[in-house]
Amino acid sequence: MIKVLSVEHMRRVEAAADASGLSYAAMMQRAGQVVAERVLALLANRPDARVTLLIGGGNNGGDGLVAGRVIAERSSALVRFYLLKPRPDSDENFAAVQSAGLFVAYAPDDRDFRVLRNMVASADILVDALFGIGVRLPLTGEAAKVMRVVRQMLDQNESGAQQAVSIDPADPGGSRHVTRPYVLAVDCPSGLDCDTGALDAQTPFADETITFIAAKPGLFQFPGAAAVGKLRVASIGVPDDLPEMTSEKRTVVDADVVRAVLPRRPVGGNKGTFGKALIVAGSDNYVGAAGLAAMAAYRVGAGLVTAAVPRWVASALSSHLFEPTWLPLGQHDLHVGPGDERLISPELGRYDAVLIGPGLGLREATQAFLIQLLELFQTGRTEDVGSSSEGTKHPQLVMDADGLNLLSRVSDWWKLTPPGSIITPHPGEMGRLTGMSAAEVQAGRWHIVEAKAAEWQVVIVLKGAHTLIAAPDGRVAVLPFKTDALATAGTGDVLAGIIAGLLAQGLPPYEAAVAGSYIHGLAGVQAAQRVHSSRSVIASDVLDALGGALGIIEAG
Repeated sequence: MIKVLSVEHMRRVEAAADASGLSYAAMMQRAGQVVAERVLALLANRPDARVTLLIGGGNNGGDGLVAGRVIAERSSALVRFYLLKPRPDSDENFAAVQSAGLFVAYAPDDRDFRVLRNMVASADILVDALFGIGVRLPLTGEAAKVMRVVRQMLDQNESGAQQAVSIDPADPGGSRHVTRPYVLAVDCPSGLDCDTGALDAQTPFADETITFIAAKPGLFQFPGAAAVGKLRVASIGVPDDLPEMTSEKRTVVDADVVRAVLPRRPVGGNKGTFGKALIVAGSDNYVGAAGLAAMAAYRVGAGLVTAAVPRWVASALSSHLFEPTWLPLGQHDLHVGPGDERLISPELGRYDAVLIGPGLGLREATQAFLIQLLELFQTGRTEDVGSSSEGTKHPQLVMDADGLNLLSRVSDWWKLTPPGSIITPHPGEMGRLTGMSAAEVQAGRWHIVEAKAAEWQVVIVLKGAHTLIAAPDGRVAVLPFKTDALATAGTGDVLAGIIAGLLAQGLPPYEAAVAGSYIHGLAGVQAAQRVHSSRSVIASDVLDALGGALGIIEAG
């Protein structure tokens, strides 16, 4: 399991690894080897490639020195080093570079940065090993000057890559020649604060970042996350069972994590085996929300899904959605309101999971209905057909969208939700639930989601690029996805339905939220590939991609 460690925590892990017998020098050798292996893979079948390594004065620069020497030993690539400042005579890694006769330039000798400009402009791959996790912002002095030149060269090469403009509509990019080097960052892009995600204005944006031992929170926090590119995490031999590692509850979700918790599918099962989900959703302005959520629950394997919706919504959807069963709510034709909970109450005990919120609307009557429905969960009173008992089984609860917006109007709203419920806010909704602005939520995502999950005793899915999932016991998971494919109306309804469908199949709330969020993110990526552009993705595309995403996860 990939951990997420703060800078201070990372230093403790490194010290513990050193004390256990894996020396700092050995970790540097392994880190450099990992970077070299990745560069060599990128250079496959390119014998004349040129590699420029930007080398800082600390351990990050040491990683780069090792990487460059290995690349030169194992390929015919032209390897050049640009040092921010001279390395000490005692530096064995720099001595090895000198012994190999490799080209080295020094920033203090390059007063007009002509050498640096040439080394960046002519590179096929640019390895950024200037600053690692210990950077302090803002950068000043020689470091700021070097990074400014690098950033200017990268931006200039990218914007100036178009040598001639094609006017052939069938081949609009046919004459484009891109000269920008592939940027590989070592541990983190130089100028990124690995705790907060703050970013120096001159930070070179990476196409790919290789970080070591564990991920860092700033790699998933904007604005810094935008500079990371693809993220790889390399263990470099640090034992996973170090107490300093096992104590951390922040993790990165990957396919292996999700595969391990997906509900089993016995071949002799039936629809009862795979659980039943109830979707309480919809109003006149948001007809499709209930349908998206219901079909998402089905697509992840729920055996039976019922949509409890206003009669008008049921009439509009049932003519083309054949799989859900319907519970028309009769007190109000276009929206739910007081009294509709009495139609739901006898049915609650039949379901394993209930999702409340997508497309409900924000009427006062709907708020009154919601409070009365949640009181059924609190008191345990459900009037199950065929049973006069109080306290029949409680389904697991997911709250989403307008359900959360309505709750935010209620003082101490969390007292209405059973412990272990799942809430799925986007930053604006989270802001309303906490009394903060969306900007404040975004700036403090990690700490806010951890604190509020414990305070409210709910599982929180804080949506957005690099979605966070937090449990009341302190566990926090982050998704690796950052894609604008999911920035479109209705995709949140799909996510909520996925989570409800997994809950119905028996997954515990945190595991259902983690697995559901990952499946949703992967489906967004797959949908963008299907329609050839992330900007063209709509919610039904994500819904249609769920089967493919599950297939990728299950195939291993």
